[in-house]
Amino acid sequence: MIGALALVHERALILQVFAYGDTSKILKLLCENHGVRTVIAKGARRPRGRFGGLLEPFTEGDVQFSLKEGREMHTLSGFDLTRGRQSLGRNLVAFAGASLLAELALRFGTDEPQTELFGLVSRELDRLGSVAADAAPGVAFAGVWQVISLLGYEPRLDACVGCGREILPGEATRFDIEAGGVAGVECRPEGRLIDTQTRMEVAAMCAGDAPQSEATDWRLHRSLLRAFVSSHLTQEHPLRSLDLFLDLLP
Repeated sequence: MIGALALVHERALILQVFAYGDTSKILKLLCENHGVRTVIAKGARRPRGRFGGLLEPFTEGDVQFSLKEGREMHTLSGFDLTRGRQSLGRNLVAFAGASLLAELALRFGTDEPQTELFGLVSRELDRLGSVAADAAPGVAFAGVWQVISLLGYEPRLDACVGCGREILPGEATRFDIEAGGVAGVECRPEGRLIDTQTRMEVAAMCAGDAPQSEATDWRLHRSLLRAFVSSHLTQEHPLRSLDLFLDLLP
């Protein structure tokens, strides 16, 4: 049943943009208090349209749209720009990382209030927009692991997922993807060993800290993230931006 019409006025991020007809755009928004919503911006593709060139992915602003519960698409009536983030287009790794963050938010966000997710994605997009090129992989990884953790899938890294024993400093472990964390070699005698540095880097990224060591093993991080996301978040419906991001890493 379709509810009454209400005017929404709040902060929102544009996650995706699609052309609609000859003159309009469809936007996928992450709203601070109304979650993920789909709106149509009528006339947005006209050269002299009222929205100009503002309605692009990763742009943030104060939106106004008419919301009618029970409908999947709503009508955008206003957009006041607060962050453009054009700088993301100058760094391919940062752009791919931003695309992955946006796709995660779109895939797993709901139409309920998404205050924490909104704040996290907004902050990480800002970080990616200002990061130096050589630091972009670490910042992007940290953003992705933070979103994964916020969604409830944070890997267990301080204790063995098999027996619960605390992992000792300097101890090599194996990453048990299906169990969602690291395991001692006595519990998982087979599989790829994960060195202490990599384990601590993943833990730091879940807390928002990007790796800064020249010895960071990006090939291992790439393998771990791909396997973890595929096992716990996407399964039969992979994220299109995941491979793009991972294939760009050093």
